[in-house]
Amino acid sequence: MIPTFDMQCAAFSGQRLIAEGRPQDVLDAVKAATDAGEGVLVFDLASGHAVEFDLRGDLETALARLPVAAPEPKKGPGRPRLGVTAREVTLLPRHWDWLAGQPGGASAALRKMVEAAMREAEGPDRARRAQEAAYRFMTALAGDLANYEEAVRMLFAGDRTGFAAATVDWPQGLRDTARGMAEPSWAVRPPEAV
Repeated sequence: MIPTFDMQCAAFSGQRLIAEGRPQDVLDAVKAATDAGEGVLVFDLASGHAVEFDLRGDLETALARLPVAAPEPKKGPGRPRLGVTAREVTLLPRHWDWLAGQPGGASAALRKMVEAAMREAEGPDRARRAQEAAYRFMTALAGDLANYEEAVRMLFAGDRTGFAAATVDWPQGLRDTARGMAEPSWAVRPPEAV
């Protein structure tokens, strides 16, 4: 995965956390460790995917290759661009009849229904994404640690206390990163003491 400007990532040399933050904040530690012959893995904390830096040249050259913040869109007179995409929707006639009778027409009614469904699924979707990200990260760095399998079971079972117990003996940076990545998955379940 190519780094983005606002991505939060964690860099590890083996199972030791060496830096955490945005790409421009961790690149110095990543480059120094790599130049010293250490193997370094960097992870996107939101997705658990590995992040690849182009470390050729000196630090300034590597920093210059990182993405910069996107410029603010110009604001001026006229309608804002909404990014509307037209696509085909296939419905039964009774569905079209119902949509036609809604305030604002079929498009407005469909947009409202999609927005409501997205809000309703936000918690479970966020929990699932957090589980998958933590699992990716743990598989890459903790697969040979004690209680790895138990930690994975507890992660997907939604057992926060069991997950904390399974990871208690892991190296601190790795343990704290795994717990932090898993944290959003507990939000849709009743909280348990850690």
